[in-house]
Amino acid sequence: MTAVDIRLDHLAIAQRYAGSPETWPVAPRFHAAERWYHRLAEEPDHEVWLLTWLPGQGTDLHDHGGSAGAFHVFSGTLVEDTVAVPPGRSPRITARELGEGAGRRFGTRHIHRITNRSNRPAISIHAYGPALTTMTRYRLGAGGLEVVTVERAGAQW
Repeated sequence: MTAVDIRLDHLAIAQRYAGSPETWPVAPRFHAAERWYHRLAEEPDHEVWLLTWLPGQGTDLHDHGGSAGAFHVFSGTLVEDTVAVPPGRSPRITARELGEGAGRRFGTRHIHRITNRSNRPAISIHAYGPALTTMTRYRLGAGGLEVVTVERAGAQW
């Protein structure tokens, strides 16, 4: 297993890729039925993904399987809903709008969903370290935060 430098600045990595779209191996694409994504880079200690979002497209609540990371909004506007579960209390969701040029770092236990709630397409760059191996999807139920499924890299994405 390769050691991961926990000081790695995932947001700086995402911003570096956002600053040079001419080096992306593919041009962003948009699909009406679902979000489009493409891995831009896979390094020993991190990976970088390009994602596109049409109005109304978004993710479910999910984590990143123990990977830390960041995302940078290349164009458009995205809303991140972050879940906090205070001990002995109900989960709390906090929304944050991120416009073009904004970014967000997150740790290894981060649970969120991202949605394009605007009327314009959006493009974002995501960096994770170590590379994603699983993602757990959640829902808020009567009993609080509930696991829906655990997806594995290479099998579900």
